[in-house]
Amino acid sequence: MSDHKQLVLDEVRTYHRETAPDREFVPGVTEIWPSGAVLDEEDRVAIVEAALTLRIAAGPSSKKFESAFAKRLKRRKAHLTNSGSSANLLAVSALTSHQLGERRLKPGDEVITVAAGFPTTVNPILQNGLVPVFVDVDLATYNTTADRVARAIGPKTRAIIIAHALGNPFEVAEVAQLARDHDLFLIEDNCDAVGSTYDGQITGTFGDLTTVSFYPAHHLTMGEGGCVLTSDLGLARIVESLRDWGRDCWCEPGKNNTCFKRFEYQMGDLPAGYDHKYIFSHVGYNLKGTDIQAALGLSQLAKLDGFIEARRRNWRRLREGLDGVPGLLLPEPTPRSEPSWFGFVITVDPEAPFSRAELVEHLEERKIGTRRLFAGNLTRQPAYIGRPHRVVGDLTNSDVITEHTFWIGVYPGLTDEMVDYMTATVKEFVARHG
Repeated sequence: MSDHKQLVLDEVRTYHRETAPDREFVPGVTEIWPSGAVLDEEDRVAIVEAALTLRIAAGPSSKKFESAFAKRLKRRKAHLTNSGSSANLLAVSALTSHQLGERRLKPGDEVITVAAGFPTTVNPILQNGLVPVFVDVDLATYNTTADRVARAIGPKTRAIIIAHALGNPFEVAEVAQLARDHDLFLIEDNCDAVGSTYDGQITGTFGDLTTVSFYPAHHLTMGEGGCVLTSDLGLARIVESLRDWGRDCWCEPGKNNTCFKRFEYQMGDLPAGYDHKYIFSHVGYNLKGTDIQAALGLSQLAKLDGFIEARRRNWRRLREGLDGVPGLLLPEPTPRSEPSWFGFVITVDPEAPFSRAELVEHLEERKIGTRRLFAGNLTRQPAYIGRPHRVVGDLTNSDVITEHTFWIGVYPGLTDEMVDYMTATVKEFVARHG
């Protein structure tokens, strides 16, 4: 490292220390966010060091992160994207590729998913002309079950895409077995669950494809960003093509002739020898990330174990502190799982002498941030009314979630004092309304 560069980075460290915010917690005054990025001195240095290279597109940091993250999640390939939502779009779109032959998903094919979740798990189904098949969830785990998925499989079913709800794994081993038995693709939306395990196996390793988000709310952050992972090299190649404009070439930006046959291809109706860098085998997108984002991701990845443990510790503290409080339905880990929690979800009993809205208002007035369990029952959202879909069974619990459920934070930026204040504030409200 040059002396000048070292001087710049030393100044960045000094700047970070001098501008660090006051971390004193004042109950009822200091805002407690339900989620957020935890960024330190090393993260700031990583961003600046990457910026100094002026490598503003994807580059060495991106490749290094993809390799390290694939290894961490025990997948053969990882492809960075500009968001977790784009990762879901790529994962579903990859299953429609002509390169899959008769296995490819075609317009009108059905994909099983859950009604209570985040829209971008479901949107790619509709965006690809496929039909979502909605199933309900349990109120203890906020996940669907393998039995519900099994009942939803019909003659047009070709794939399953389900998110691990708020970091809590669904019955993914059983669902993966259903997928194998019925020759279905399985996509795990692992955006909220990096580090979770089911039967001792990390989530994101059961399906054909898995997706991750690096938005600031998630376990690791790049500011924006996401990732698609798989151990199927054929699917990985399709994902890469769709992410990179749909091109057939696999050279990295700024590189040429990796295959040593750049001017020897004949594809489609193009003339023989057409430059492979400009042959397009898919109708794709440009959904890549940048090297500066990846540099931050690498710095964050080094802290992942600590982040996971902090999330679990904060969740346990809330669960123990609120245990037995009347009128509240508290969350439970899925049996045989060890979640890497995204949030602490609470459902107000419909028979309670107070409402979710009243409890949320009480918390928000005291600077405790809350969030809904995303979209609630998606079939009731204006974006999905009139859209093709099928419902199997009832969506009773999804409707309960829409009316009565919210969550509060467990992210690593919270201190024990903050968690205890959240617990005390909930108990104070319930006691007043008992």
